[in-house]
Amino acid sequence: MTGSRVVELESLKPRLEAAVEFAAQQVRATIERRPDYFPIYTVDGRWFHQGELWTDWCGGFHAGMMWILAERTGESWWRAQAEHYAKLLEHRQIDRDVHDLGFIFLNTYLPWYRLTGDERLRQVLIQAGRTLALRFNPKGRYLRSFVAPESLFIDIMMNVPIIYYAARETGDAGLREVADAHCRTTERTLVRPDGSTAHEGIFDLGTGAFLRQTTHQGLRADSAWTRGLAWSLYGFTTVYSYTGDPADLAIARRNADYYLARCPESLVPPWDFDVPDGPDRIDDSSAGAIAASGLWDLARACEPADPAAADRYRNAAITILDSLCSDAYLASNTPGWEGVVRHGVYHFHKRLGVDESVMWGDFFFLEAVDKVLRGV
Repeated sequence: MTGSRVVELESLKPRLEAAVEFAAQQVRATIERRPDYFPIYTVDGRWFHQGELWTDWCGGFHAGMMWILAERTGESWWRAQAEHYAKLLEHRQIDRDVHDLGFIFLNTYLPWYRLTGDERLRQVLIQAGRTLALRFNPKGRYLRSFVAPESLFIDIMMNVPIIYYAARETGDAGLREVADAHCRTTERTLVRPDGSTAHEGIFDLGTGAFLRQTTHQGLRADSAWTRGLAWSLYGFTTVYSYTGDPADLAIARRNADYYLARCPESLVPPWDFDVPDGPDRIDDSSAGAIAASGLWDLARACEPADPAAADRYRNAAITILDSLCSDAYLASNTPGWEGVVRHGVYHFHKRLGVDESVMWGDFFFLEAVDKVLRGV
């Protein structure tokens, strides 16, 4: 971290409240302009979604923002929208083509179930966890990515919690074993000693042996793609809430410390830490938003045993949100822009959503703001 700054939470809160209002305005406008539509990223500030451009993983973010707004406001309109959009995703509980069922259901059906206690909703969550577990490769001991049977993605750390959830709710030891094995394989193959992460690992399908690290979205196989790093930080923090395993917390802290050591003062990173200075060194605000939400949770996880670390991670989360609430990132003063947070990156190499709003960036920004305002 090149320098450091302290942001007072109390002075930031009015801007966070204003950001929630702006997010609500933007989500409402998208619902009214494009009903039953699930955006992925903007093109020149306008939401775009063409099915199966790479993989269909974003529906839970748009609907998830509706659930956050429904809970914050208590308004029946938001609740109706949240339920409606969640129902549009329900059929995907048996979708075996993606590794993203956690993204889709933990942000929609889990808050819905927590509000109502409806057993049908719990069963949807359990089924989604069971479906994701079917991706397990017993020789390599990992959940395969959507790309190929020999492929493991760091992104899956954000989805494996739905298997932990299903295991806890059902008492199914086999599900728990799958989730634990995946985490240990990810730790061994994708998390580097310095706390950085690789995007993808490739395995020998015959023997299950790990072969090499590679990437789809990072600069190089050996570089530090920042969104993947944020997925790992947040994912292992969430896994720790299920397992209580100090190894999971330690990985999240290594990820966080690496992130903070390499970030600029804003704590909003470039899309890959190893991109050289020049026109390709573009910020990824979505990586910052994911990191902010994960760091806030990590602070709570560290608090009993290491209050100094908890303060450091909490202050970092607040600093990121302070940056993202500025005119440099928040689109509130950019007429005609349909997203919430600008300067996100989806897939640099494919030129998808580069220097635009991205749906997960908006979701995790709102999620982090909501957590901070509620103090949870």
